[in-house]
Amino acid sequence: MKKMCQVLEVSRSGYYNWLKRPESKRTLSNKTLLREIIRVHQKYRRAYGYPRVTEQLNKEGISCSRNRVARLMSKNGIVARSKRKFKATTDSKHSFPVAENLLKQNCNTAKPN
Repeated sequence: MKKMCQVLEVSRSGYYNWLKRPESKRTLSNKTLLREIIRVHQKYRRAYGYPRVTEQLNKEGISCSRNRVARLMSKNGIVARSKRKFKATTDSKHSFPVAENLLKQNCNTAKPN
């Protein structure tokens, strides 16, 4: 412990005072807000990012800013799931044989209706 205090240039008594010191109001407030962020994030199936989480918390009467929610979410690894990108599953340029038109329907019309 003595060596660590020398490296960090702090007194041993200061280090032990820091260990016993209660958490600040801001730290406690951040912890309660983080619990609410996690609750809202899970309620909406992890699809909400910080803007919608902030909006939902403000609707519920929990006052917070977007920057604070964004900072807490990124610091704790909470991210929104992104939507899947469109992937075409039909290949029109294939080399497989095309089924024959067995009904031989005439789709030409002489007049409307």
